[in-house]
Amino acid sequence: MPTWLMLIQITISLALIVIVLFQSRKTGQGGGIFGGETFAEHRGRKGQEVLLLKVTTAVAALFILSSIIIIIYK
Repeated sequence: MPTWLMLIQITISLALIVIVLFQSRKTGQGGGIFGGETFAEHRGRKGQEVLLLKVTTAVAALFILSSIIIIIYK
């Protein structure tokens, strides 16, 4: 496996960890971690929370894509 693929995967992984740590956690909503969030809770988000949600989704998609590329090259 090429070294550049490993470096990209590590960079994306670290970015995803940092982005997730920046997200705010509201008390009593630990169920959102496992997909327990409703549409009404998602719709009530504003400003920075929406941006972090979109960035997290994009970085997670890049992580999945880079994982698939690594599997293909292996």
